[in-house]
Amino acid sequence: MAQLPGPLRRGRRTLIRTASAGGTRAFLDWLSKPGRWLSYSVGMTITDAIHQAVLKIPKKAWTPAYDADGTERPGAWVAEITDIPDLSTRPKGMRLIVRKERPYPGAQLRFTDLDGLRLTCFATNTQGGQLADLELRHRRRVRCEDRIRNAPRHRPAQPAPARNRPEPDLAGDSQIALDLLAWMPMLALTAETRRWEPKRLRLRLFSAAAQPVTAGRRRWLRFTARWPWTDVITRAIQRLAALPNPG
Repeated sequence: MAQLPGPLRRGRRTLIRTASAGGTRAFLDWLSKPGRWLSYSVGMTITDAIHQAVLKIPKKAWTPAYDADGTERPGAWVAEITDIPDLSTRPKGMRLIVRKERPYPGAQLRFTDLDGLRLTCFATNTQGGQLADLELRHRRRVRCEDRIRNAPRHRPAQPAPARNRPEPDLAGDSQIALDLLAWMPMLALTAETRRWEPKRLRLRLFSAAAQPVTAGRRRWLRFTARWPWTDVITRAIQRLAALPNPG
């Protein structure tokens, strides 16, 4: 939070999204503390009270859920259960929204599933908007989880002797690598290439061979035309060169 610009450190414009690990009473109280009033969308564990509340939802209260592109997702529905369980000890204005979906073929059922449908739940203090839009907004947090999963980690195979061991700032190096992996696809790549994971980026882009050439008092990188992703690399460089100078 301290890394955000001052006007965005509090207020409804800042949305906090977490998985069910963030659905604790202490964390929700911190988010809704007077003077902070952040917007939140946090996952909730399917407790027995939530499970019983889902059983009381009438069929007409379920609305189709949305896919990532905003179209209706077959076999998935959302509904609100705010008025069914006791939320008197929860922060004021909190809403509970549940989703049920047919699990993918071969998935193992959980104890919290209902009639063969996978149940998930999240809490939010956003008062407006359609349920499907709020659920899709919450589910898009997995992009952040992908960033965490793909974060570079320093794992030396064997520690070097103390006299030969360099002393780099490993935490700083890891942060720089993580920033590059996060910003480079957003600024330089387009379409499907923007969703490539680090292993694919390393194989197709970062390991491409190039020859430095000096011509016209300028330094160039010459890539081979036989590399299948040379066009992706050159277009990425052109997009980065066209960006305005932030300094």
